[in-house]
Amino acid sequence: MVVIVMDGDGWKWDNWQREVLAHDGSITLRCGRQSGKSEVVSQKAVDFAAVNGGVSVLIIAASQRQSSLLFEKVNSKIQSDSRVDYSERPTMTKALLSNGSRIYCVPAGRTGYSIRGFTIDMLIADEAAYIPEEVWVAVEPMIAVSRSQRGFGYIVLLSTPAGKGGYFYNSFTDKDFRSWHIPITMCKRISKSFVARKRQTLSKLQFAQEYLAEFIDEYQQFFGTALLKERMSFIDWSIKEKQSDSSFYLGVDVARYGGDENAFVICELHGKNLKVVKCHTTERVSTTDTIGRIVEFDRIYGFKRVFIDDAGVGGGVTDVLIDKLGRRVVGLNNSSKRFVMAGEEHKKGILKEDLYSNVLMLLETGRLDMIDDLDLLRSLKSITYEYNDAGKVKIGGSYSHLAEALVRACWCIKDKGLKLYLF
Repeated sequence: MVVIVMDGDGWKWDNWQREVLAHDGSITLRCGRQSGKSEVVSQKAVDFAAVNGGVSVLIIAASQRQSSLLFEKVNSKIQSDSRVDYSERPTMTKALLSNGSRIYCVPAGRTGYSIRGFTIDMLIADEAAYIPEEVWVAVEPMIAVSRSQRGFGYIVLLSTPAGKGGYFYNSFTDKDFRSWHIPITMCKRISKSFVARKRQTLSKLQFAQEYLAEFIDEYQQFFGTALLKERMSFIDWSIKEKQSDSSFYLGVDVARYGGDENAFVICELHGKNLKVVKCHTTERVSTTDTIGRIVEFDRIYGFKRVFIDDAGVGGGVTDVLIDKLGRRVVGLNNSSKRFVMAGEEHKKGILKEDLYSNVLMLLETGRLDMIDDLDLLRSLKSITYEYNDAGKVKIGGSYSHLAEALVRACWCIKDKGLKLYLF
């Protein structure tokens, strides 16, 4: 494949991006966030489909949302490319081009079952570090025919790291791949002030993994990957399976000012055991929408408690919900809370490590099962810990919203034992 690399749409390619566009063969990109990896890979997909008529390109990711984001960029570039046009109107998962090339977009899932049957010339895996290992067993035969008969069969991996080990990690020592490691400090479009701010607001581990794109030892994860996968089930539990003596609890992490995601995790408590039955996120919505969503969830599930991070914006959401749902709504923001136990008023501080240690205990003792949700897995895998100079543990994550909602929902185990009532 011969491609003339052109700057277009006001985009100024970095030198490493030019190398990626010009390279024939399989590549793996370990890049910090906002470094331009999806921009260059979407252009590479269009170049490959336009120059080589009749080829098939498959875009996968751990979730449909992630693969769709890259597919949207590909479609945007097709629409502004004079070399090729659509042969028919594109769908959310397929683009058929006038030269016979085809571009598909599907989620990989847990096993790769949904992508079996494709014969492809180029595979693009976004956030490849989060794609389960079973998927690669299904993927590699799909490119074997193209590799032997057409000379293509390229694999393009792009991701921020997620610990050591696995297919993505191993690709950096595989002679079949040409690799690039691009920390955020190499990106000319990112200001030094932004980098400095991230260094200050994130822990060293978080900054190293998410922005310097370093492979961090898994022992620094708060929740081990093997443990998380063991406790995640393929069963899609629903409210119809509620047992007569069980109850539902909701944990909510409210987005801060200016963005992030609102996260909702619903747990079912039966005896001493918990099940995560639903995970949900919303992005850049009003507090009114968040409040209405919680009220609607309560109509469906009838929560015994709703635990909310009531710091910042969450404080206003909590106040309104207390008016609507009563004292079933409990604020948990790591600060001291008053509660009544045995008729006496007490004061108790709920620390972040208390919330996370409670979930770790439930996982390790087999008392917590979780729905098979890849965004939840990614969120829990992002949680790391380290000790500061004073010897105190610091817990945090780069994608912590669902984890923060989960640890609050699971606090119902403690709440049940204390019979906690907030003023």
